[in-house]
Amino acid sequence: MNAHVNTDSTSRVGALIRAHRLRIGLTQRELADLSTISVRAIRDLEQGKARRPRPDTVRLMADALRLGPRARAALEAAAQQGRAGGQGWGRPPAPPTALHAMSGRDAETAVLERELSVGGERLVNVVGLGGVGKTRVALEVAERLHAAGVPVLWHAFPGASADHLGCAEPESAARVAATVTDLYGSPPADAAYGGAGAFGEGAGGGLFELLGEQRVLLVLDGAPAAAPRFDRLTALLRACPGLRVLVTSERPWEVPGERIFLLSPLEVPAEGAAPDAAADAPAVRLFLDHVRRVRPEFTPGPADLARAARLCRRLDGHPGALAAAASWLVVCDLTTLCHSLDADPVALLDHLGGGAGADRFRAALRSRTDGLSAGARELLDALCAGEAQDAGAEFGLTDVAALTGRGLPESGRMLRELLISGTVRSAPESGGSRFRVLGLVRAATPRTPQRA
Repeated sequence: MNAHVNTDSTSRVGALIRAHRLRIGLTQRELADLSTISVRAIRDLEQGKARRPRPDTVRLMADALRLGPRARAALEAAAQQGRAGGQGWGRPPAPPTALHAMSGRDAETAVLERELSVGGERLVNVVGLGGVGKTRVALEVAERLHAAGVPVLWHAFPGASADHLGCAEPESAARVAATVTDLYGSPPADAAYGGAGAFGEGAGGGLFELLGEQRVLLVLDGAPAAAPRFDRLTALLRACPGLRVLVTSERPWEVPGERIFLLSPLEVPAEGAAPDAAADAPAVRLFLDHVRRVRPEFTPGPADLARAARLCRRLDGHPGALAAAASWLVVCDLTTLCHSLDADPVALLDHLGGGAGADRFRAALRSRTDGLSAGARELLDALCAGEAQDAGAEFGLTDVAALTGRGLPESGRMLRELLISGTVRSAPESGGSRFRVLGLVRAATPRTPQRA
């Protein structure tokens, strides 16, 4: 006699599995042994706790139950209807709320939004020097996609920027955190979802249960340089065809399919730019915003704009460095600050307010230069040693080859490493074929000659 089958589409797949299991006289343990699906996963399906099993799970279950073509098709249809028939949340989750407006990143956010929505990118890694604004760009992209109806799941690794208000829904946040653990570590002993040996047996399957096949953006903010296990990452992307992953990290993972998006410091005004033109430069706008937070009465005149432009050039337009420098205006004026930066720019890179993370940018500079390969480190030293480079002169790939005496392919690889590390940036006016070393890198590197 057949067991009663619940016709509710969101639990029908579990009811069908239970009915077929009882019909042939199997216990949940026996079905687990035959299908390689865990007892817990079978129990959750039959009780309606898991309503959108993965296609591989359905196939393994149908094989173990020895279903004929018609029964197999009915089970697959119920699973497909369950995956399409609802969300794992009451309303689509939103990204955290940014505390401050974004400045000067319209082009970057537009490209990322397009690539993660209508483009074919599944894994985008935004890399750059610490404090350059990777989290803020990710927040803006996530907010734009969420406004277009895309659910956003956000996971921040320890040490990631906290310049926002979190709003993650607890259940989905817990599943995402467990999935991240599964990506980097061993799966739980009790496999809850999926087949043996497949990614998603534990936490990943929980995320699949939440996502199904819908379009979702997963942000991994402040990810470690070490890449997750590639087999589990690709299995997650394969199991969740609508999933797009946006990563922020100081270094790329260098895995197949990764779209490396290099985030450079903000554009600075050209030497000798008119005050009005200087005020429109993204780096100057951001710096003045920070100034007004510490000195609300500040109204810049032409001389102040010229000083701000010089300061932004001295700090390479780096957002973190600009914020730290502006904090010192609590105890000094803009003229004194410029003189201090000319004498020793590294001395004022720590935020005046102190506290945890106050010296993050200085530490990031040390970490990036110390982490370079021997060849890239030698190239950086050679670029910094020349008096022309101390003046901020530009160089190209052929200059690197001439300087090192190495071929173009090897020179190109070393130059790429310096670009990705954030110690070198492209010169915007050159169209991307000319580069310069960040002045802060020269000033902060002990082995680099300093100007008198």
